[in-house]
Amino acid sequence: MSMINKEVSDFEVQAFQKGEFKTVTKKDILGKWSVFFFYPADFTFVCPTELEDLANKYENFKKVGCEIYSVSCDTHYVHKAWHDESERIKKIEFPMLADPRHILSLDFDVYIEGEGTAERGSFIVNPEGKIVAYDVIEGNVGRNADELFRRVQACQFVYEHGDEVCPAKWKPGEETLKPSLDLVGQL
Repeated sequence: MSMINKEVSDFEVQAFQKGEFKTVTKKDILGKWSVFFFYPADFTFVCPTELEDLANKYENFKKVGCEIYSVSCDTHYVHKAWHDESERIKKIEFPMLADPRHILSLDFDVYIEGEGTAERGSFIVNPEGKIVAYDVIEGNVGRNADELFRRVQACQFVYEHGDEVCPAKWKPGEETLKPSLDLVGQL
């Protein structure tokens, strides 16, 4: 079943951000764009490369009004320990959400029963709290922050310009498509 237009359920989780623990709720995501970036676990191999890539692009996401939430089934204490230990993870300034009770991983349908971890999933959530784009890939394949950023920008453009669509590889400033009324049903 598709997750497109699914509204994120109410949630309250602990997070680690900039040396502090804090609580993040659904209320925090409403009114702005968000990316929920699920990964299997702290202290692993592929995850720090992805999170470092995302950390290096974080300023770009913030400039377009999009918050990043990395999410694993680890606790916020484990996030802090990993942050203190890893040079790559020390670069992270976005909230690292703790999901040991699997509230988010179940809601986003990425929880791996029996392993207690999450699939590698990226979800773009609009200001109304609805999922507008996502991908879930095998745990041993890393993702690309540049492509995720491009998709956020495309989703934002379509959200603001509902009568236009973005073609493949579209980037801001490039030409969009304006479907004619007789073609709309073919989208």
